[in-house]
Amino acid sequence: MVVGTPFLTVEQIQKKNRELADMISADYRGKNLLAVGILKGAFIFFSDLVRLIRVPLTIDFIIASSYLKAETSGEIKVHYHLREDISGKDVLLVEDIVDTGITLNYLRERILNAQPRSLKICTFLNKKERREVDVPIDYVGFEIPNKFVVGYGLDYDNKYRNLPYISIFKNIA
Repeated sequence: MVVGTPFLTVEQIQKKNRELADMISADYRGKNLLAVGILKGAFIFFSDLVRLIRVPLTIDFIIASSYLKAETSGEIKVHYHLREDISGKDVLLVEDIVDTGITLNYLRERILNAQPRSLKICTFLNKKERREVDVPIDYVGFEIPNKFVVGYGLDYDNKYRNLPYISIFKNIA
């Protein structure tokens, strides 16, 4: 098994997180922000990002999945949904990677049905080449090619999440 060399370094990730947090802080100044992390993949990005945001906020999480190893199953499973009442709140949904857009669109629609005042989406990685459903993304960390990546919370078969960088995954049996 070879993970490979960093595709995005720790330094690039930290710099981008500061840029995203600055934009989000400016956009949400004076608002009632609820930051929602999509687990498991976004946990590291979410943690780093919310610590850099300079406006008061509350946090919550959603656990959703559609992947088995490196392939999407096409079936979305929500294992844990929001505990917070989001009606009238400004919600920032934070995702690790958007590729097909199917899972994110499903979660977006569920959140919109709960009538937040606003909903914006932030993703660490955006893989436009794989998009099947057009979903609006307000904040994008990095645009990446159609390669399977691991690290910084992203996994292969629940492994490699702890890498501090992003690597293009190479599976050598």
